[in-house]
Amino acid sequence: MVRSQEEERRAWLLGIGHDNKDGHVRITRGENYRLLGGSEETHEVMQEKAVRFNEELRDRGRRLEDISKEEFRDIAHTIGLSDKHLPPMDD
Repeated sequence: MVRSQEEERRAWLLGIGHDNKDGHVRITRGENYRLLGGSEETHEVMQEKAVRFNEELRDRGRRLEDISKEEFRDIAHTIGLSDKHLPPMDD
């Protein structure tokens, strides 16, 4: 079966937590996100932000694959992510 370009194109949110000290491996998979590591608290915050990001996409009638970098940052700010949590913008 041959897949179209649209079927091949996928975007993912990736969250990586570095503050795990208890040795527990935390992995959460969602429709368009993967979250790895972090303390229990950090992982919960990442889960909340990923869910809220997807809710905002749904409310806007958009898909992660289709938004611009500017819209990505706008959604991130809307859900309370600060610039220190976002990748730098290419000029």
